Amino acid sequence: MDKPETAIASDANLPDSAGRLLALDLGTKSVGVAVSDELRITANPLPAIERRSWKDLLRRVTTIVESYDARGLVIGLPLSLEGSEGSAAQGARATAVKFQLSLGIPVYLHDERLTTLTATAQLKNAGRSPSVIKRQVDSESAAVILSDFMAHSTHVKRLNQK
Repeated sequence: MDKPETAIASDANLPDSAGRLLALDLGTKSVGVAVSDELRITANPLPAIERRSWKDLLRRVTTIVESYDARGLVIGLPLSLEGSEGSAAQGARATAVKFQLSLGIPVYLHDERLTTLTATAQLKNAGRSPSVIKRQVDSESAAVILSDFMAHSTHVKRLNQK
């Protein structure tokens, strides 16, 4: 799916070319999680995280980052279909800044428009039941975000880049 990126950066701002990346699809109740392979070719969904508090989310994401030795974090930026930012996008930006300050790895924002629709279609095509789709769609969306980020990494901007 071709869509405009949230920002464009030079090659000097791209994530290192080796090591796993972690992606989050931030929801109000659930946070979808996906991880790439070491070569950044595939993105695989992990179990979603129930969203309780910032402290709990940070603890759980930190554990995942450490267990996979993730070298960067990609956070979905929920833009409107026209590309404007609303309160959800502002919340994602604020959360990304908190992760940047807490994790010690680069944090990237990536346009997540239509990822839930894509993830739902992929799960339906795989023959998943509606209850399984409901349970897995957030992390499948995170995998779509991560796949798109890796495919278009020449057009991303590192958070807090000077």
